[in-house]
Formats: sequence, C-alpha cells, structure tokens
Amino acid sequence: MRSRILSFVAILCGLYAGSAFANWQYNDGYGYPSNDDGSRVSVSFRGGASFAISKIKNEVGSVVYSYCVDPDTGAVFPTDATGGCGSYSNAEYAGTGSLGSLDAERLMEVGFSAGASIGWILPDTPQWRLELGWDHFSKVDYNKSPLFSGNMPLSEGYSVHVDSGSVQSTMTTDIISIMAFYDFFDGLQKPIRTMVPYIGLGFGYADTQTVMNLADPWGDLSEVEDLTNFGTVNGNGVLQFNRSTTNTTNVAGVAALGFSYGINENLFIDFGLRASYLPKVKYTLVNSDDTRRLDWFSAKNLIYANVMFGLRVEF
Repeated sequence: MRSRILSFVAILCGLYAGSAFANWQYNDGYGYPSNDDGSRVSVSFRGGASFAISKIKNEVGSVVYSYCVDPDTGAVFPTDATGGCGSYSNAEYAGTGSLGSLDAERLMEVGFSAGASIGWILPDTPQWRLELGWDHFSKVDYNKSPLFSGNMPLSEGYSVHVDSGSVQSTMTTDIISIMAFYDFFDGLQKPIRTMVPYIGLGFGYADTQTVMNLADPWGDLSEVEDLTNFGTVNGNGVLQFNRSTTNTTNVAGVAALGFSYGINENLFIDFGLRASYLPKVKYTLVNSDDTRRLDWFSAKNLIYANVMFGLRVEF
C-alpha cells in the first residue's frame, strides 16, 4: 500500500461521517498525483480444530417388531418366526413397536478443518471486504453401541426396553461460501502491528459425505426380513450389513468472529472463530448395487465450531 498525503486524509475525514473513505492521493513516482480508492485483492489460508455437535434423529420408521407378554410374570418378548408366542401357551399378544421410537445419543466430536479464500476489499470503504471461500472439515467419527436404546411403546399398551444396532461411522464436509466481513478500525488505512477485530456473515453450499458401518450385536435386526436386502446373513444367522456411503447437500449458514494483526501493510495474521450451520445430514443404508436406500439416522441442526489460525495477504 502506497504512502498517503496526510493533509488530504484530513480533508476527507472532515467531509465524511461514519466509516472513513479510502480515496486518497499518492505520488506515482514521476511527480504526478494519482488516486487510490483503497480497493485490494486478498488471499488467505487458515487451519485449526473443529468441534461438531448435533442432535441425532432416528429415521427408521419402517422397522416394526411384534411382541408377546406373559400375563403371569409381565415379561415381554418377541414373537417367533410365525408371528406367534412359541411354546408359551398362556402368553398373549402385546402389540407392535417401531424401532423409530427409540432415541440415540448426540454427536459431539472434535476434528480438524482447513480453508482458503480469495477476497476483495471494497473501494472507498476499506472496512468492508467480501470473500469467496472453501472450508474442509476432516472426518468426524460417530461410533455408538447400542446405537438406539430405550423403552419402546407397544400398540397394546405395553412397553419393552430395546437395545438395537451398533454403528461406526464418519462424516466429512466441504463448504463453498460467500461472506461479508467488517474490520473495526478508523481512518483510511488498516493499521499495522495492531489487533483489528472483525465480524463476518455469509452463506454457502455444503456437501457432506457419511460412511456408515452398521452391525447387529443384539440380533434384532437380523430378524427383519426386509433388511436382508442391505447385507448378507452369515452362517450364524447374523446379518452383515453393507458399508454404506451417502452424500447430503445443504445450504449452510456461516458466521465468523476474530481479529487480525498486520505484520506489514500486505501481510496479516488472522485468529478467529467460525461457526457453520447445516440443517440435516443423512446416514443411509445402501444395498450392494445401490438400487435401494433406507435412511437410518440423521444429524439434525449440525454445527461446526472452529478455532482458526490463518494468514491473509492483501495486494
């Protein structure tokens, strides 16, 4: 950034109220004055830790179990392969229950993130800058056993405690965003060797890939005939599910808060916090030839909260 004529800066500050304008004169090296409107191009790189938090919603509404109850002991147990109560002659039908009625624990995991942006500092208003950015969030694990657990209400008024499924899964996200930033400083030129706070707000396009490995340690899923389409039954009668990959796209909201420190007029160190919001990310069972899909659970209202360190060059 070239040197400014202080007298001209003083005149501009007197003419404008609010945010200062960055339209000043400088010597072009040949003895002639030229104008500089303060616009700049910026390139930045950043990286840091991310914390993913989300409510996990059970999406398995189509898996239904049938149960019997022993009226003498009150014990509730699954019906046999024929839909009857087996050898319990005095047992009664207890009704059906949906696997979708059970809860899952929240997703709360730490990962890593990195990103890059190209931006433009607006002419005549150097406090404002626009950035087109890309952020990558590395694999976030969600491993739970049991995946779903709780008291399942049955159609005949009974309830039964059920543990179902074990999952090992990962989630990876890329976000392309457009953001507007405001740097809090007075005057025409961004100060150097000074902490300059900023805020930013924008939106973007998010593409998230989930990889899910579902297991059946309690044996309840192996008894659901329709689920055999999503894996193979081994010699012990246990269903081995396929490794399932799903891509979910979202419109993401992005916010930033932090400060920059100018080493010189062109190079700035950036310390900041970023938060990205995604409405819903799916974890879906897929059969071997990808002709059938069954939503198993989803991450609802997913938030990536990041602590970022970066470098920004303005020229």
